[in-house]
Amino acid sequence: MVTEFAEIEIIPGTEAQFIAGVEASREAFLRSPGCHGLELHRSIESPQHFVLLVKWETVAHHMEKFRGAPEFEVWRGNVGQFFAQAPKVWHSNTVA
Repeated sequence: MVTEFAEIEIIPGTEAQFIAGVEASREAFLRSPGCHGLELHRSIESPQHFVLLVKWETVAHHMEKFRGAPEFEVWRGNVGQFFAQAPKVWHSNTVA
């Protein structure tokens, strides 16, 4: 199991719409092969800064299966207009 971390900066004033867009996208993620759930975290110090954590069976489930699927288009359609810049994305394994 791997965790996708996506750091996302949102256009100021669109935070509520972004959060609603993530919630509207939840089912699209969960329909995707290899997805085991997601969480959205919001910075207290910088309210336009969010981190999306998605649990995937493998990096390939995220990068090859999800990104090439209609569910990715649902995600981008629900939230992409709120991005101030492209998200910074990386994957990790839990080691401790």
